[in-house]
Amino acid sequence: MVATAEMVTWALLIAAMIGKYALGAPDWTMRIAGSIHGFVFLSYCVSTVVVWTDQRWPASKGILGLLLAIVPFATVPFERHVDRKGLLASQWRVAPAGAAPQNGQEPARTAAERLLAVILRWPILSALVLVVFVALLFTVLLNAGPPTEWFN
Repeated sequence: MVATAEMVTWALLIAAMIGKYALGAPDWTMRIAGSIHGFVFLSYCVSTVVVWTDQRWPASKGILGLLLAIVPFATVPFERHVDRKGLLASQWRVAPAGAAPQNGQEPARTAAERLLAVILRWPILSALVLVVFVALLFTVLLNAGPPTEWFN
């Protein structure tokens, strides 16, 4: 769902850019589309890291997933690729913290897996914390201005 949302928000952002620069649309259209896309982009990155950790993807696969978020419309083909390769499971591989592993689950081994196990133990609280994290990061980046102006 997040890969599809990221692709759709790319389309909105590109349409807003065309509207602003080719058709003279007001600046607010670009700000709204850019803000929506930025939030979904950060959400996609978080979900990619979570799946990368749970499924123990090689670093090259996880980094590729993150880099392809920068390329318009590339997240859905990437998701389909990893699904065809069997790198997306229908259930969590890491067992929730404090729970006995069931149905092929394994106890967490690395620090990233231990953090994921805590997230799986308290999914609603963790989802709220992750949304707040993405919102705070989004706010910091929004206040920093457009990326093209960061190094001026």
